[in-house]
Order: sequence, then structure tokens, then C-alpha cells
Amino acid sequence: MGIKTEPADDVKAIALRLLDCLDFGYIAQPRLFFVRSHGAKANCYARIWSMPEIWRVALDIGVYYVIEVLSEHFDRLSEQEQAKVIIHELLHIPGKFSGGLRMHKHGGLRVDEKTVNEYYQEYVRRSARQ
Repeated sequence: MGIKTEPADDVKAIALRLLDCLDFGYIAQPRLFFVRSHGAKANCYARIWSMPEIWRVALDIGVYYVIEVLSEHFDRLSEQEQAKVIIHELLHIPGKFSGGLRMHKHGGLRVDEKTVNEYYQEYVRRSARQ
């Protein structure tokens, strides 16, 4: 059957709320896309993709990122857990928005459960004030 993908406007809406509340000012929102896949065999909730530099140079385009949520796993999560998954994926985007990806155990900012929970708690605090 293969993997089927579709735009994920609901995921984009969650991400835009997170981006508005949290310190992700370095992320160029128009260059960030969201898709939902069906039928993927990966055992994860979501993954982030960047276009390799060779393609960006060949096509003469800038940096783009795609956050893919895997429907079979992601859609069953609560809204809170979905937000945390999206925060996790956003944390993989480096501060220079360079087209690379930040690893889980990167020097200063770690992409781990503790960091995700800190960002989520900050999101809850800030969104309560709005």
C-alpha cells in the first residue's frame, strides 16, 4: 500500500500557537511545513525533515523544514502530548535556521524530555496570560 501523506493544517495551527508563545524567533514560519503520513512503519510520533544542501543549491532555494506526524501514533495522543511532540521537533531546528538538524545530545540545548517539559510549562504560563 505504501505511505500516504497529506497537509496537516491542525498540526500547523498547534505549532503556530507554540511559536507565538515560545522563544523560537529564529524559525522562519513560512519555511516550515507540516504533513501527516498514514502507513509509515516508523515507531515514532513525528519526525523532522530538512532539504539537503545539494538540493537547495541545485534548485536555488532557501532552507525549508517539514515536520511529519505519523497518524497511527500521533493522532491518539492528548492535545498536551501532541504539543510536546511538536515542541520536540521544533527543538531540532538549530538557532541559525541553517538547514541542519540539532541532535538530541547537542552541547548547550539538549533535545530531551526535560527540555520539552520546560518549554511546555513555559507555553502554559505564557498562554494563560494572553
